[in-house]
Amino acid sequence: MKILVTGAAGFIGSTLCEVLLEDPKVKVVGIDAFIGPTSEQITRRNIQSLLTHPRFSFFEENLLDIEWGAYLQGIDYVYHLAGIPGVRSSWGPEFQSYVKNNIDVTQRLLEASKHFPLKKFIYSSTSSVYGEKVGKVTEDAVPEPLSPYGITKLTGEYLCHVYRKSFGVPTVILRYFTVYGPRQRSDMAFHKFIKSLLEQKPIYIYGDGQQTRDFTYIRDCAVATASVIHATGVIGETINIGGKERASVLDVITILETLLNQKANVKFVSKAIGEPMHTWADISKAEMYLNYKPNVILKSGLENEFKYLQTIYKDL
Repeated sequence: MKILVTGAAGFIGSTLCEVLLEDPKVKVVGIDAFIGPTSEQITRRNIQSLLTHPRFSFFEENLLDIEWGAYLQGIDYVYHLAGIPGVRSSWGPEFQSYVKNNIDVTQRLLEASKHFPLKKFIYSSTSSVYGEKVGKVTEDAVPEPLSPYGITKLTGEYLCHVYRKSFGVPTVILRYFTVYGPRQRSDMAFHKFIKSLLEQKPIYIYGDGQQTRDFTYIRDCAVATASVIHATGVIGETINIGGKERASVLDVITILETLLNQKANVKFVSKAIGEPMHTWADISKAEMYLNYKPNVILKSGLENEFKYLQTIYKDL
């Protein structure tokens, strides 16, 4: 079984590759361009152990002009995780980068994929496509993105649907809810909070800190994502991947203070534009189709991320 993973050096992509390779029948081809908010130095560390794996091949390519046909030959499954992430930086002139890397790249890969007998094409989307919702959100909720980033990811979803309906590309869409843990991107809240605590600098919180998220631990997310290749009846489906528990930003700060045994110097700033106040995933479909059972509680996941970042910033 041969699997192509775009964004293979990223936070989710590198962990997914490791989980996929736990199956001795799997070979993984990873592609990455090392773009995004996390420094290339840190991102390259994500795949250090993978580079010596006998069933892993890695290629550094610009996904905007890559010759996809050369890489899709013999591939059974495609995981398309590559793109530009982040809500706050998607406004203004930076939007063009989001359009190129989230929409144009997806269209080019789908266009190439229609010529190959893929078993599944799995597209990673985001809870940002939902916008502000009340209560648990099911996959049939009307998408109402609050940010340009969310719009680009939703556009990628629509491209998946039209290529499936028009050309039979066997697409599956996964919507991730606030993934955290070791290797988390440097622009994400937990990474920034822990780094500030390690450096004894202020933690800046957008709004009042009462906003809640459905936090998804990276290993749980990767296992769910990997399980799509064995799932039946999922082609054409959109599936939420959420976490084991929800919490507010202030709850998270309290947990981190306990873990690091120090008081945080919290500074409140204006609420971020484009971010919902609350997210909460209904994961019934993931439970049904993927046998998904998130296992890691928030405190344990935060402890693992803290230990990882301790090592990262000690070595840099």
